[in-house]
Amino acid sequence: MIDTILALDSTLDEYVKQLRQRIHQHPELAFEETKTCALVARELAAYGYEVTTGIAKTGVVAVRRFGNGPSVAIRADMDALPIKEQNDVPHVSRRDGCMHACGHDGHTAMLLGAAKVLSSRADLIGTLILIFQPAEENEGGALAMLEDGLLERFPIDQIYGLHNMPGVPLGTYQVRSGPLLASFDRFDIELSSSGGHGAFPNLSKDGVLAASSLVLALNSIVARDVSPLESAVVSMGHFEASGSYNVMPNRVKLRGSCRALSAETRQIIKRRVTELCNGTAASYGIEVDCRYQDGYPATINHEAQSAFVARELSELAGADAVQTEFPPYMGSEDFAFFLERIPGCYFVMGNGSESGPLHSPTYDFNDKASRYGVAAWIRIAQAALRRDGI
Repeated sequence: MIDTILALDSTLDEYVKQLRQRIHQHPELAFEETKTCALVARELAAYGYEVTTGIAKTGVVAVRRFGNGPSVAIRADMDALPIKEQNDVPHVSRRDGCMHACGHDGHTAMLLGAAKVLSSRADLIGTLILIFQPAEENEGGALAMLEDGLLERFPIDQIYGLHNMPGVPLGTYQVRSGPLLASFDRFDIELSSSGGHGAFPNLSKDGVLAASSLVLALNSIVARDVSPLESAVVSMGHFEASGSYNVMPNRVKLRGSCRALSAETRQIIKRRVTELCNGTAASYGIEVDCRYQDGYPATINHEAQSAFVARELSELAGADAVQTEFPPYMGSEDFAFFLERIPGCYFVMGNGSESGPLHSPTYDFNDKASRYGVAAWIRIAQAALRRDGI
């Protein structure tokens, strides 16, 4: 079935590969995707789509109307990461310290390939909306597009997205209803004390001791405040103190992140981080400033749309190629903001074992996987834009 779909355009595999490698050579960080935006807009216009640029600065939206019917959106992300690439390939990044280490180059190219095929369809009913989103990596480009009037300008009935996953077999998919990815929040904590001479600890307040105690307390949240039936993570990533052998510093800085699969658990963690900071301040007689930043909510798929995607992908690639029983991932994704407002499904596409791990300097999207993403988008779009819908 995949070969049948792709046979609609015999040049499609090579077209998507060349696009992907071109985008990979010219990576751009969050809200700086100007060249990628221009490339995407130019290709979509050539296919006959109504193209709108400048949404959330560098976002692109393309629309193709096939008559009265549902409005179906498919989203791809475009931004790269501030990582120096270590691959020895002809299409290596030409921008020092910046690379596509998460596969957004592949996501963008696959959706452009699907757009090329879908533009010539005459048997569809409804409106196809293609969203090329900036700034997925930490900067919340999905929310920025929503706040810039995306849904007011382009009403959407259902929305779909995917992410490649190294280690998941090539040609397979993972689809599940409910939580797929965790929320992501972060905190910056600064402990201020008098500091002093290491020989006279009784004459000062020890910020390092207080900070160490706080680190242990924060790591107890998941074990003692979160239900053992829930999944959550609290991770400390930074501990900074500027003292010396005989100097107790007057400032200590901590940074960390929190993840959860439900809104309830997310709020428990947020509350306990604040309470433990306040308790540490009182216990050690120091000042503690906690700046807790809400990031991405959990990515929670809708039941009807998830069942629809699982069914269509099973018919596309075979039932054995679609996994519906698997644990959620604790990574995060700002597609969650779309799912809070629009029924939809975000799913995983296998990227095989050739690309290296995500967010590593040796990652390179597997071009052999592109055909499975392109075929999935064509199948999902044509199934959603038919008279009986999902």
